[in-house]
Amino acid sequence: MEFNGNHLIELGFRPAKWFKEAIEYINENNLDEAQIKTYLEQYKQPDQIPLHETPKDFIINIRAEHESENDNVEKVIKTMQVLMKTPTLVGGALMPDACPTGPEGHIPVGGVVIAKNAIHPGFHSADICCSVMLTDFGKADPKAVLDTAHSVTHFGYGGRARGEQMPMSQELMDAFRENYFLNDEKLISIARSHMGTQGDGNHFLFVGISKNTGNTMLVTHHGSRAPGAALYDKGMKVANRFRQDISPETLKENAWIPYDTEEGKSYWEALQLIRTWTKENHTSIHDAVLHKMEIEKENRYWNEHNFVFKDGDLFYHAKGATPLDDKFMPDITGPRLIPLNMAEPVLIVQGNTNERNLGFAPHGAGRNFSRSQHKRSLAYKTIEEVFAEETEGLDIRFFSNEIDISELPTAYKSAKNVRAQIEEYGLCEVLDEVMPYGCIMAGDVGKNAPWKRKENLEKHKA
Repeated sequence: MEFNGNHLIELGFRPAKWFKEAIEYINENNLDEAQIKTYLEQYKQPDQIPLHETPKDFIINIRAEHESENDNVEKVIKTMQVLMKTPTLVGGALMPDACPTGPEGHIPVGGVVIAKNAIHPGFHSADICCSVMLTDFGKADPKAVLDTAHSVTHFGYGGRARGEQMPMSQELMDAFRENYFLNDEKLISIARSHMGTQGDGNHFLFVGISKNTGNTMLVTHHGSRAPGAALYDKGMKVANRFRQDISPETLKENAWIPYDTEEGKSYWEALQLIRTWTKENHTSIHDAVLHKMEIEKENRYWNEHNFVFKDGDLFYHAKGATPLDDKFMPDITGPRLIPLNMAEPVLIVQGNTNERNLGFAPHGAGRNFSRSQHKRSLAYKTIEEVFAEETEGLDIRFFSNEIDISELPTAYKSAKNVRAQIEEYGLCEVLDEVMPYGCIMAGDVGKNAPWKRKENLEKHKA
C-alpha cells in the first residue's frame, strides 16, 4: 500500500512542508516499517516545553504615589505575573515608570526580563533599539540650535524624499545583504530613505542647558523606524514557528527564537545591525546640525533603552529600561540618559548593577493613562488652552504644525515621583540635568495626513 500523509499523521506528526518530500522518498525506496521509523527520526519534533507552574520571581521597583496611579500599578504587576510563566524566563524587574502595553501577559513598558538561551522579538516590539543621543554644543545659543535642528530633522510617516536623504554607510548596507533577516533590497531601500528621520509618537528632539556647565545640549529620542519594524515582523513569524512546535501554551506575543539555532544566531546579528543603523541615524541628525552651525561638538553620549542585551546564555530584554552595566554596551560613550517630559530635565545618570535593578534604570516617566483617556480628561478645554498652560516659558514645536496634547507633560506620570522612586529603590545616581529650553515632536500627524485630505476632498465633491 502506498504511504501517504495520513500515515504520517497517525505516527504523530503535524502536517508540514516536508511531508511531500518524505512521502516521495518512502514510496520511491519501498521502505519497510523499521526503515520508515529510522528515516523519520530527522523530522521528530522536540518535546514540548510547558509554562512555569508558578511565575518566576521579579523585583517590583514601583508603587502608587497617588490614587490615579493605583490601577496602572496593579495592571503592570498582574501582567508581569502572567508573563513570568513563560518557560524561558528566569528573572525580571519593574521600573518606576512602568505601564501596560497590551493584553495581560504582554511585557509592560518599564519591564526587564531575563531569558535563558532565547530571544523574544515581542519583548523588544517593533520599535527596536529606541534610544537617546546627547551632543554638547558648548555655549551655543539654544534658540539657534533648536532653529537649526528644526531645519535639519524630519518627523512623521515615511522617509525622506529623494534629493533630501541622508546617506547610509555602504559598510552597513553590505552587512544587511549578508544577513538572512535583512537581505532584502526593498528593506535596504527603506533603510536608506528613513536615515535622518525620527517618526512620531513620543519621539522628540530636545534642546536644553546643562545644570552643571551651562552648555547647550541637543538630545534626540527615536528608534529604528521602518527597518526595525520589518525585522520585528520577520522575527515574530520565525519565533511563532518555533512556538507552535516547542511551546504552544506560550502566548503568541511571547514566542521566542532559541539562540542555539541558525535562526537565533542570525536574528541576534540582525539586532546588532539594526542597533548600528539606529545609532547612525541619531548621529546623522546631530552632525548635520553641527555642520550647519559650523560648530565642533564638545561631548556626546548615546544609549538604547528598548533592546536585548546578552550576558553568556542569558538575554536581558529591556522594554523601556536604561542599561547601566557596562557589559550591556560594547560601545560605551559615557553616562546614560533618562528623559522625563518636555517640561522637565533630561537626567544624565550612572549606576552599578545591584539586587534591585538587574543592571537597569527607568527610561522616562511612563504613562498612567492611554492617549485617548488623557485626551478625554481634557475635553473641557480647547487644545490651544491646554498647550498654553503646559508649555509656558518653553519653545515647543510640532513638526506637523498640529498640536498633540497626548504628548504634553500631564500625559505622563509625575516626573517628581519617578525621580523619588529612583532614589528610594537605589536604581541609579543623577550626575547632571539638562534643563529644558524647547523641543520638537511630530505632533498630531494623522489630523491632516494625505489620506485624510483625500477623504475630505471626496466628501466635498459629493
